[in-house]
Amino acid sequence: MEPSVSSIRSGVDGVDAILCGGLVTGRMYLIQGQPGTGKTLLGMHFLEEGIEAGETVLFIHSEESREEILANGAAIGIDISEAEFLDLGPDSEFFIEDYSYDLVNPSDIQQDRYTQDIHDAIREIDPDRVVVDPITQLRYVEANDHQFRKRILSFMRFLKQRDVTVIATATSATGQEYDTEIRSLSDGILELTRGDSGRRIKAAKHRARGQMEGDHGMEIRGDGLEVFPQLIPERADGQAARDRRFESERVQFGIDELDDLIGGGFEQGTVTFISGPTGTGKTSTGTQLLCQAAASGLQSAVYLFEEDGRTYNHRSESIGMPVEQLREEGALAVTEVEPLTRSGEEFAHMVKQQVDEQGTDIVMIDGIDGYTVSLQGQESELVRKLHALTRYLKSRGVTVIITNEISEITGISRATSGDLSYIADNLMFLSYVEMDGSLRKVIGVLKKRTGGFEHSLREFEITSNGIHVGEPLTGLYGILQGSPRTSGPANSTRTE
Repeated sequence: MEPSVSSIRSGVDGVDAILCGGLVTGRMYLIQGQPGTGKTLLGMHFLEEGIEAGETVLFIHSEESREEILANGAAIGIDISEAEFLDLGPDSEFFIEDYSYDLVNPSDIQQDRYTQDIHDAIREIDPDRVVVDPITQLRYVEANDHQFRKRILSFMRFLKQRDVTVIATATSATGQEYDTEIRSLSDGILELTRGDSGRRIKAAKHRARGQMEGDHGMEIRGDGLEVFPQLIPERADGQAARDRRFESERVQFGIDELDDLIGGGFEQGTVTFISGPTGTGKTSTGTQLLCQAAASGLQSAVYLFEEDGRTYNHRSESIGMPVEQLREEGALAVTEVEPLTRSGEEFAHMVKQQVDEQGTDIVMIDGIDGYTVSLQGQESELVRKLHALTRYLKSRGVTVIITNEISEITGISRATSGDLSYIADNLMFLSYVEMDGSLRKVIGVLKKRTGGFEHSLREFEITSNGIHVGEPLTGLYGILQGSPRTSGPANSTRTE
């Protein structure tokens, strides 16, 4: 890294993060993407940031008028009315004079006008920031790609001499020589895309500072453009070690039989999966731990992917879990995650913000299937992002509970769906079994990374008074296959 470089803010916090601290003063940045991906919007944020900092800014535009640009910005709360504007569009004053093209090439006249107008405006205005939207407009008035390269290089040197920071937009034009030239000459490149995984942004290049690798989540909402950098566990772990020290303590369910089953409690700062088929009580079991944690003075947050908050409240209250009271006291935050409105990065940012601002001790993600269906992106990528999120939370000493539905109604053929067991420090499971001609539930533990646990199964029941867990089941085998059988005539098939 060059020790003498200074940086300025882009106007979008997430962009500054993926550019490792912001834009370098006096450099040119290319914002590239297909129409509608947010290129001009990012440029407007950049200019607004400069205006708020008391800087002089210039918007060089050719596809939209000043009035259209201001109206588009006002619609999402961006005000750049104090910016200087240079309109190079075909309907502007620069092209209405009557020139004769009989003896000269029309591109020569346009080229001179573009160049002279831009240079004159920059010398007169002396801006700190400039947006050129789009810079490819300059290609249309050059005779060939070689001349375009020379023009861009000359333009960049002129701006750098004046210590001007520039954002230039361009529509992606893969395979075009001029596209390669612009990318080569730019000091930084941000690529914007929009597809099945939602809006994405990637820093493909950043001289002097480097950039966060990979692509990142992006949204355009009422307040403009938002960028959500990926959580990188290695970076998060190192930062967390500086931010917070913690000692490992145990979290318990507050039900003696259940706490005995898990060896006295799960250690704080671990990830616990509660797996089982639909209707077995996974969410209620997790909520029981959150309620007990509140009684111990811990802060909890639950993120609902598969049911709404009212249903969750009613169902919990009906079995004696005071969720509404805990919410009112601030001991429990309940958040519904609407389907297909957020990327995996934005969800991770939401959780991180909750932990940072509220001091959350326990996070419950209710429904891994809902997580992979509701968030934008491919399932494999979302699982990878979930792993990064859980590693970050663990590094902060936060306990994580994840409910996970498996397809088998009875029996256990695998601990989790989607081979997610590598994420878990602890694996608790619920299952249906047929006993004495009726369908009942059992609970057990398959894994606990730290400390011992009970290797037996216990009968599990949810009543109007809450969760009831029986004594260890003995004298039975075949429970994990869903059909318990007695090991001998003297043994009971059920322990009350």
